[in-house]
Amino acid sequence: MSEHKRDVHGHTVQGGSSALDGIDYLDHRLDYKEVEVFFDQAKRHGSVQFEDDKGRNYTIVRNQNATYTIERRKESSGWF
Repeated sequence: MSEHKRDVHGHTVQGGSSALDGIDYLDHRLDYKEVEVFFDQAKRHGSVQFEDDKGRNYTIVRNQNATYTIERRKESSGWF
């Protein structure tokens, strides 16, 4: 897993290859005010979950050095 690091609307964000679509979604598909809600919640609570426009699930985790890590969550396959 290679690490990707980028500035997303003024926030330093990193994540592995599986998180790249989520990073791109935050950086290119949402405007500053929409993204800031996610980063504010991650700052206050340590993490926040979001879903991109293709239904992929991610978590933003705030790191101790005030950067953020994006992690892709596995979709639930359900029991049926």
